[in-house]
Amino acid sequence: MASRTSGAAETEAKFTSALPAAEPPINPRPAAASQVSDKDNGQNREKLPVEDAVEVDADLEDENDPEISQIPAEVRRVVSLHDDTTLPTLTFRYFLLSVIFVIPGAFLSSMNSFRTTYAPYSVFFVQIASNYVGLWLARVLPRRQIRIPLINRTFSLNPGPWSVKEHVLVTITAASGATGNLATTPIAMSDLYFNRRVHPAAAIFFMWSIDATGYAFAAIARQVLLYEPAYPWFQALCQTALFETQSKQNKNPTPTARKQIRVFWWVLLGITLWQFLPEYAFPMLNSMAFLCWVAPHNPIANFIGSGLGGMGFLNLTFDWANISNYNAGVPLFLSPWWSQVVLFCSFVLSCWVLLPAAKWGGLGGYPYCLMTNRACTADGGKYPVTDLVTPQNTFNQTAYEENGPLHLGVHYLWSIFFDYASYSSAYSWIAFFGASQIREAYKKFRARRNNPGQGINHQCTSQYLSLRNSLHDIFHLCDKYRKVMDTDRLNVLMRSYKEVPLWWYVALFAASFVATMTIVGLDILYIPWWTYLVALGTGAAVVVPLGWLYAISNFQLPIGTFNELLYGTMVQNLGSNRSPIGASVYGSIAGDAWYRAQYMLQDQKIGHYMHVPQRSVFFSQVFGITMGVPINYAAMTWIIDSKRDYLTGAIDDPAHIWTAQSLTGSLTMGVQYVLIGPTRLFQQQQFKPLPYAFLVGAACPGIIYLLHRLFPRAKFHLWNTTIFFSGGSIFYGNVSTGYFSRFVGGFVVMYWAYRYRYQLWAKYNFILAAAFDAGFNLNMLLIFLIFGSAKVIGMPNWWGNDAASVEKCYALED
Repeated sequence: MASRTSGAAETEAKFTSALPAAEPPINPRPAAASQVSDKDNGQNREKLPVEDAVEVDADLEDENDPEISQIPAEVRRVVSLHDDTTLPTLTFRYFLLSVIFVIPGAFLSSMNSFRTTYAPYSVFFVQIASNYVGLWLARVLPRRQIRIPLINRTFSLNPGPWSVKEHVLVTITAASGATGNLATTPIAMSDLYFNRRVHPAAAIFFMWSIDATGYAFAAIARQVLLYEPAYPWFQALCQTALFETQSKQNKNPTPTARKQIRVFWWVLLGITLWQFLPEYAFPMLNSMAFLCWVAPHNPIANFIGSGLGGMGFLNLTFDWANISNYNAGVPLFLSPWWSQVVLFCSFVLSCWVLLPAAKWGGLGGYPYCLMTNRACTADGGKYPVTDLVTPQNTFNQTAYEENGPLHLGVHYLWSIFFDYASYSSAYSWIAFFGASQIREAYKKFRARRNNPGQGINHQCTSQYLSLRNSLHDIFHLCDKYRKVMDTDRLNVLMRSYKEVPLWWYVALFAASFVATMTIVGLDILYIPWWTYLVALGTGAAVVVPLGWLYAISNFQLPIGTFNELLYGTMVQNLGSNRSPIGASVYGSIAGDAWYRAQYMLQDQKIGHYMHVPQRSVFFSQVFGITMGVPINYAAMTWIIDSKRDYLTGAIDDPAHIWTAQSLTGSLTMGVQYVLIGPTRLFQQQQFKPLPYAFLVGAACPGIIYLLHRLFPRAKFHLWNTTIFFSGGSIFYGNVSTGYFSRFVGGFVVMYWAYRYRYQLWAKYNFILAAAFDAGFNLNMLLIFLIFGSAKVIGMPNWWGNDAASVEKCYALED
């Protein structure tokens, strides 16, 4: 679409669009590197990632055009500003590739939920591999029409050249279905700790329903966060850059493009082969504890240096699972340097300051169970938490009096404290730094509601066209409505497609609601029916504020602990439904309402950037979870059956990988919140400080905001307290290695290379991100197929796989 603004209007239509000042999206680069001065207002700045391999439409447009100027510069330098509405979408190739990539991804993602550290099934791998397979299918499939029985419809096995929109939809389907599922936590807990296996049909319907609820809740925020061009959604922008690159390469391959692909495949092969060492043959590479090598029998040196049960001081790892560790929420290749610095600072405080203070300084007053998240007795023994539940799912007061009050290690206590603080900090941070932007986006939504008969992407264009012969009137009309109407080019292009009607979201929610209410009403899932309604309400309440945080910072806030605390508060006085599993059931409902809403919004943003029909995107997302959930369940049952002794702690995993750390933490929280109850719990001396975390979390953003206003050049606004508190909430008792290695790697990739080797970084950063994660996941799959699918084959012990301690930390206390 060519620019329609003449020279007279160019001098007036200086619409600006910028990211929120509170959350810079990328690392600031020096003027010498970016080649931009204050006078040129960024219009001549160096091109963004992969731009040397992408024809940039923005170069052909007038940046003063109101349709262009509202799009942030970093977006319009990546996203195509033109569309071909004739490209195919939901084809036979799409369905075939979706099946091929969703099934292994769903299986691997469920395996990850039982591991201490992991690298996710990479969506970048799907994005790159599906493109090659799609091109191959377009060459080999016959162009034959197939008639569908009973409905008198036909489809083509090969409708023509491989379409970029097919490619996008395959990737979105994999992002929806090739993931884990929060419902596996309560279902696995019931099996592992209480020997009660939930009926497969009930489990699968529940797993599908919580995903569908989150997707339905995306309707709450899409009006505010999705179509507003100022919110870039960085993961979506990164994937869009790669989509655009691949599309151009498919049409006109360049030497640079061919070199990028060779790098991808060689790195993928290298990581796949390398990971056999730390994951199987040479587990010493998991954690290189140099202090243990110097003093292998010194308890103090062992605790300081160990990364598998100690502080991890100056500990290095060469296992990509530990370096990437997506539990931290800040990907090395994709997150800005400032967010990685904040996360590392929280790690330093937790592991290198608080842990020695608790170990040798008496912090917390309870000297036992420092490095475990299991519930303990007063003398440090393992608390028999299952004894506190009667066969009628009520609290066993007699067993509680016999065993005494429940105690937690000090490390796990401050993890809970920081988790509470991160929750209140998220709302407070938004109130101080983001309220104005959300308010402006809401005004646009209200303006659309006041124009019946127009879709979400329709704005003031009809008035614009009717007055196009009057430049003066055009300017004043669009200037009047600019802040309340979306008139950017991307929204204009999407008017070619039918919007997803609201009743589709309502129908999706209704299906999930009926299924879950039926399961809960039959008392299969341990919670009262009315708490399900509260879970829906609390889940809906966080979609917009936490979606805003993710849209501007690429950080996803975990909210499970607060949900379980709230559930415990509601049921602590009931005579029934006091199973600790209930807290996890409630948390999976309320949590997935946000997590899945975020996934849907992010993928819909990709569809928005790539001009894919909205209804096709919606279908691909629902199709993905419908296909992936049964695979999630199958993988979960296989892991439980094959690794039960490791997961329950009956046998220690020497590599500290199959620890079921998240399940253990969920069980402990369920016991303390549901069986004991918040009222009784917070009366114990050990737990009294925890409620004050909400005040700390709420107050800290205000302090940062004040400092930012007083000293605007000091960049206090980069010290996001929500990310800091969330990093402090990570439990490092099983694995503290990887964080120092990640910090070093992040410095090289996101600071040094980005600032001083920018062209090299732009060519290969996203390629390497895809190759590393894809190589790790391929290695996991191969290890499973070769060493664990039929008969478990263990690695013989040798110097690099020491049976006593893979780190050589022989004096490390359990």
